[in-house]
Amino acid sequence: AQSTSMALSMRLNQSTRAASRPCHAYRAGPLLSRVVCKAGSGQTKLQSVLASIDQLNSQDPRTVQVDGKPMPYELAYSRWLTEWAQKLTADGNPPASDEIVIVARGQHVQRWTSPRSSYPEGKAGYLKWREDLKHFHAKVVLGIMKEAGYSPESMAKVESIILKKNIKEAENQIIEDALCLVFLERQLTEMRLKEPADLLVDILRKTWTRKMSEKGRAAALALPLCPEDAALVGKALGA
Repeated sequence: AQSTSMALSMRLNQSTRAASRPCHAYRAGPLLSRVVCKAGSGQTKLQSVLASIDQLNSQDPRTVQVDGKPMPYELAYSRWLTEWAQKLTADGNPPASDEIVIVARGQHVQRWTSPRSSYPEGKAGYLKWREDLKHFHAKVVLGIMKEAGYSPESMAKVESIILKKNIKEAENQIIEDALCLVFLERQLTEMRLKEPADLLVDILRKTWTRKMSEKGRAAALALPLCPEDAALVGKALGA
């Protein structure tokens, strides 16, 4: 166990030295650089669904700075998640599919419309909020898919992944890994500035051991984290 921890620490430190970035320095990837288009004629079913989800997420009043410009938060988040899902399926295992891309794009569609503050405080309120959100996101995405002409089988697969059924199946695991990678790459810094270090170390350790696959962990170790975030991850991994 100690040698494994040391190997992980060495890989993390090497990737950080090779390509570290300042915290909060978000850059647009290929998907983020595209203009949001309206669903319409001449598009594939997939393009139509993604454009419709983008239209909804572009209404998010919250913003994040990307390339120095404000972007609706859920629009940026959904595209970060899509990019990771595509990267993780680039080797064909599992094969890239419309369903994976649609789930990634719609995983948090219109999430700002149901804030955590609208539910009671405490664990029970939190779990109820999360469960209701999953069903809300699934309902919105399935309605868009149906309008675009997707089959009931395809819609059932998307619903199953969004609702986190059979979480360890290959396609479900891709989305889980993508969610964890977006957290590490895009959200960890903000959380680090707000939450106690011990709490974050515990969250990171559980994320690593309970949620991520070997493929996801390998991608995480290659992330160009800023030094402060890298140190926190290293502590969680027992470095």
